[in-house]
Amino acid sequence: MTEFAADRLLLFGATGDLSRRKLLPSLCALDADGLLPEKLRIIGTARTEMDDAGFRDMARKALEEHLPAERRGGMAGFLNRLHYQPLDASTLEGFEDLAEKVGSIGEGSDTGVAIFLSTAPSLFGPTIEGLRHAGLAGENVRMCLEKPLGDDLESSRAINDAVADAFPEERIFRIDHYLGKETVQNLLALRFANILFEPIWNATYIDHVQITVAETVGLEGRVDFYDGAGALRDMVQNHMLQLLSLVAMEPPTGFGPTAIRDEKVKVLRALRPVKAGETVTGQYRAGAIGGQAVPGYDEELGRDSDTETFVAIKAHVDNWRWKGVPFYLRTGKRLPERVTEILVQFRCVPHSIFEGAGGPSPVATHPNHLLIGIQPEENITLALMAKVPGLDENGVSLREVPLEIAMPDAFVGQYRRIAYERLLLDLIKGDQTLFVRRDEVEAQWHWIDAIRAEWKAGNMTPRTYTAGSWGPSAAIGLIERDGVSWHE
Repeated sequence: MTEFAADRLLLFGATGDLSRRKLLPSLCALDADGLLPEKLRIIGTARTEMDDAGFRDMARKALEEHLPAERRGGMAGFLNRLHYQPLDASTLEGFEDLAEKVGSIGEGSDTGVAIFLSTAPSLFGPTIEGLRHAGLAGENVRMCLEKPLGDDLESSRAINDAVADAFPEERIFRIDHYLGKETVQNLLALRFANILFEPIWNATYIDHVQITVAETVGLEGRVDFYDGAGALRDMVQNHMLQLLSLVAMEPPTGFGPTAIRDEKVKVLRALRPVKAGETVTGQYRAGAIGGQAVPGYDEELGRDSDTETFVAIKAHVDNWRWKGVPFYLRTGKRLPERVTEILVQFRCVPHSIFEGAGGPSPVATHPNHLLIGIQPEENITLALMAKVPGLDENGVSLREVPLEIAMPDAFVGQYRRIAYERLLLDLIKGDQTLFVRRDEVEAQWHWIDAIRAEWKAGNMTPRTYTAGSWGPSAAIGLIERDGVSWHE
């Protein structure tokens, strides 16, 4: 953790979609809750020509559209924090004016500047060079990077090298907004604040783990980016591997950035290379979502493409705790519902004492499972077996009963926060715990690049699936070969 609290936040890409939908609403909500430093100034920059008043007007419209009214308390005060400086980051010209707008860095003081860089990857290098040229890369400046950080290991290393040339690792904050979600953080509390789970959180008691990230949307204006990335690089490389590492990590020595990230990277390095037959890819065709007809990927794109919009993977973590336990990953666009969840499936009881206790009808027992819902609903459900109440002359009847913790019900009065709120606040304070370290990113890319090489060697092309379905039928076969079904 760095030793200064930022009193200025510099937002690159401040007029873009991410800024309008997530960053500005998150910052306004933090301000309404009294969580932002009193003297924090927020300076936006982008190519768009506008002044402070124009930026504040744009921000006001974004807040009215994307932030609930009850979370906009004191919006006028928040808007007064905002300033703007136009900049073409591809050239050094203009960075001096930006530095003047930001003001003196104050080397060695207890305040400084936090920079949030949300630009095209091609601009990372020129932007870093411009910041250094203008004196905005000193010891009282920290840098936050929004994905995508490259499209393979080589390009990721090039970006990281460029950033590391101006900022040491302890001042680099690589963001994965899934780590800002309450339920993702609650996974750490569930595992390491309760004695109940850790003794059975291993291959002896867990049969398999499923991680699903399903989207109902299609391209949504991300045509060029998505067609160049696909589901594997857009979702698996970052969000899904972060979820997997939190599920599989060993207990860290403490709740701090070094301890937690050390354990996550061990998991990522223990991922077994995926073999032929352990992945399925798909691409959606025209269908219906929620009763509404939607076009196919090729129609939305306007041309043929072999980019996958769906991927299912059977992964293994080859270490003592998880040897032999499959991790089934599944993500895709134009699926029946929007849901992100983790299912931990426990093994069956070794011996059922209830066999024959139901008279002529056998008494069925089902293995317990833990379902962690991340979005759209944040909840935790533990499925247990229980006796059906009442007297039955034919014997005992059992039924699966859910024990559910719905976050809004468990914490009355707490509203759901935008994931970026937690992360922006930690960036301002200088806490790297929920950010991704360079060796994590490179371990993720190493595994992903091997999958893509396997696809290329096997001339693997996406299978088609109808929009509104759960992907290609081969994805069902991938998991059912092991006697398992996807949780739906």
